[in-house]
Amino acid sequence: LSQLPGWSVRPDGSIVVATGNDDALGLYRCTPYNSYGTAGQSRPTRVLLKDPPAFTVRPKEEYFQEVGRELVIPCAAHGDPPPTVTWLKVGSMGKSSAQVDGNSSLVLHPLVKEQHGVWECTATNQVASVTAATSVHVLGTSPHAATNVSVLPLLLAANISWEPGFDGGYFQRFSVWYTPLVRYPPRAHHDWVSLSVPAGAQHLLVENLQPDTTYQFSVLAQNKLGSGPFSQIVTSVPRGFPVTTVPPEPPAMTVHVFLSPPRALTANETVRGVLLRWDPPARASVALSGYALELRQDKGGWEVLERSIPGTDTQVLVPGLIKDAFYEFRLVAFAGSYISDPSNTVNVSTAGMEVYPSRTQLPEVLPQPVLAGVIGGICFLSVAVIFSTTAACIMNRRRAARVRKRRQDPPLVFSP
Repeated sequence: LSQLPGWSVRPDGSIVVATGNDDALGLYRCTPYNSYGTAGQSRPTRVLLKDPPAFTVRPKEEYFQEVGRELVIPCAAHGDPPPTVTWLKVGSMGKSSAQVDGNSSLVLHPLVKEQHGVWECTATNQVASVTAATSVHVLGTSPHAATNVSVLPLLLAANISWEPGFDGGYFQRFSVWYTPLVRYPPRAHHDWVSLSVPAGAQHLLVENLQPDTTYQFSVLAQNKLGSGPFSQIVTSVPRGFPVTTVPPEPPAMTVHVFLSPPRALTANETVRGVLLRWDPPARASVALSGYALELRQDKGGWEVLERSIPGTDTQVLVPGLIKDAFYEFRLVAFAGSYISDPSNTVNVSTAGMEVYPSRTQLPEVLPQPVLAGVIGGICFLSVAVIFSTTAACIMNRRRAARVRKRRQDPPLVFSP
């Protein structure tokens, strides 16, 4: 064995071949022995070289499709012996309703909301197993449940934060629901109280809670198609007033903070959407926390599109915009509670642009010029109806007066 590089014998008698090649092919016998001799050779065993599975067709990183339609995701592999290809949804508890066709492609028909998530294609033979993953986004559904709900207990309050689930292809809003847990409640049960969350926020401060009382918290997501499922329920106890005397805090020192806006914001069209690039603020006396991206459509009001861009990033991809629309983008920087002035504004027109569905879209609002035209038309129509009615009344009164006058005048008499 010393003449074969990478070959060795373990203390238990096993042979280790570091790199399998043609030198390893053939029949092998094992002969055990000690100081008294040997009982003979073992039965022969044959070593064969086989190829592990390798993908010839891999699925894309992600797929977007409307609910109720068909989605086919290809996946194929080869090996020696030929591998078996299977599909599995990550996190599924039981057997999924997916089908696999003769080409080992995953067939989702009709596509349902529950099939949203990560799917894995696994190719397996006697040598090894390899896996490729892809994300399926089901559009046109109610939102999915929020995840990673956490509660930070504060003085007579609690700060609730979460991670949004997939929005179903529409703009989604959140509400926080909570209720106290009382050992001997005055009623059979306590009603849940809901609080609306500002658009784009992923946390909410719930105030005016009872001290040393256990509360349950949950988050509900909604879009224009309805409500999604509630998140997991999290239990927490708000803090009460401290018993010990706390010494007064020293007077706060005045700190002058300088935070200039982001610079040189530009927009470029890519195959995945609109790529925005910028330079960091020129002056910042405190550590930069991150950026918030704002946009408005067709000269409408500004909306926050993304408020959690890391401070180390200098670009962001906007993957989904409405076709044949005009957008304006701007960026603000923030450090702690300090927010800079907006950056320069860049304009993007999606006329003729290939648009991909996005995970988050702005709510569909009627443009202000169209709304003004509709209101003006209604007012003009109302004034015309009033004027026509008044003119008709005046004409009717004059006609009635002439008829009465003819009746009152004496008839004319002609003498021969």
